[in-house]
Amino acid sequence: MFVIGQLYSADRSELAFFDVETTIPTRPGQGFALLEFGAILVCPRKLVELQSYSTLVRPANLSLISSLSVRCNGITKDAVLSAPSFAEIADRVFDILHGRIWAGHNILRFDCARIREAFAEINRPPPEPKGTIDSLALLTQRFGKRAGDMKMATLASYFELGQQTHRSLDDVRMNLEVLKYCATVLFLESSLPDILTANSWVSPNATTRNHANANASPGGMVVNINASSSSVRSENHPLSDHRNANVEAKHPILSLMAPPNTRDIVLDHAEPSAGRADPFVMSRLTDEVERESLQQDDTMDGESSSVSESPETSTAAGSKGSSGYTDFLQPDEVSIPFINASLAPFFRGTQRIQILHKNITLQLCCTKLKVRFGMSTKFVDYAGRPRLNFVVDATPRLCQVLDVCDNLAQKLSVDSGSSSEWRHIVTRKPGFFNSPMVRLHIANVADGNVARWSTEIYEKESSSTPRKLVFSRFDVVELDSLFTPGTFVDAYFSLDTYDYQQSAGIRLVAKKLIVHST
Repeated sequence: MFVIGQLYSADRSELAFFDVETTIPTRPGQGFALLEFGAILVCPRKLVELQSYSTLVRPANLSLISSLSVRCNGITKDAVLSAPSFAEIADRVFDILHGRIWAGHNILRFDCARIREAFAEINRPPPEPKGTIDSLALLTQRFGKRAGDMKMATLASYFELGQQTHRSLDDVRMNLEVLKYCATVLFLESSLPDILTANSWVSPNATTRNHANANASPGGMVVNINASSSSVRSENHPLSDHRNANVEAKHPILSLMAPPNTRDIVLDHAEPSAGRADPFVMSRLTDEVERESLQQDDTMDGESSSVSESPETSTAAGSKGSSGYTDFLQPDEVSIPFINASLAPFFRGTQRIQILHKNITLQLCCTKLKVRFGMSTKFVDYAGRPRLNFVVDATPRLCQVLDVCDNLAQKLSVDSGSSSEWRHIVTRKPGFFNSPMVRLHIANVADGNVARWSTEIYEKESSSTPRKLVFSRFDVVELDSLFTPGTFVDAYFSLDTYDYQQSAGIRLVAKKLIVHST
């Protein structure tokens, strides 16, 4: 373990680039164990490294270090025998991360989750970020496919920065260099686009599609940064009327971090003497809409995609289905010929696909759906909180309705110009031919520093009246024991479309769930 320098800022404005190396699960249900943590603190004004920290970590169970893990990162059992446990370094990790802007490659889907799991294992609250920059999502949107699959090793090879070592400290430093190179290329191309991009096989904004980003399900930014570390805001903010040409000219990385199709940036709290807001005060960049990663996991083995509660699209007054829950229809109440898909206004003049039934937004309710796989916490939101979903067996009629919705939405997506891969909503896997499956997502919202489930959850015992459950905290443990495999659930859910990072489809977001306890 080593520490270079002791440079701290009272406002904790540094960017915390970090990376973890872990064991690789070799069987279903096996988790990850931390093997290494590495981080650098970077000055947001000059993009220079101020401090670094790296340490190997000794897992509680050394047998988790398989040959597959060693082939991935080279960390052997012998290498970590004398290393500290995570409990011994937890204070240091917390101090580096808490209240700072987190940055890294694919951290939203992997590293953030591993950090939260590690703190949960030692019964300590995890650090919380001021904001998060995931360079995988950022570069996929802004740099396009010119660099291939956008993995760190591929990007490093593209810019001839050497080979990725898959060691934490090396990887975060390489991550920063890749960002600098990408930002510089985009900055130069924006200066002379007709000349510098004329002979290029791909435009610098090739992934800024007419339809894909317009329909990016509730999220339009890769960078989620709060105005202060004590406030997590989920509302939409109007953007400044000023074009950020000066920001681009001064700082290409800030230009890179602006959302596609919208180069405006809100610059709050400008110094009176400055005449305009300081584009380098990154803590003052405000959220537009919370970013979410919606890539589906093809295995359907209990792992899940990340989700967030999406803004409601406007709907006409709905009918009351036989379920007694307004606007929700049972699959048998749906008339297939009256299902259609159309484009509806979404965020800042963009559009998204909505599924309609008789010109009313289609929402469904199903009784006695059997849970196949319980709650998953594989993915997290921008603040590292878990995004939960579970898998249920789908009835033949539900599959018929969802397949029609799926096909209509997919056709409209293609017709609207999206090149994203469509992920079908009903999953049919070898070995499960007689039992198609769908995912139901638990929605959540943030109110200041407090997060809560926005899905209404009830518990029902035999013939008794369902009892609404009130949760004391945002904790997956509270839900994990409810949604166990074999449990039956009545579900009321919406059909929300998404198109993000070359993946598109429909996700089922639960508005109300009734869990049958017996």
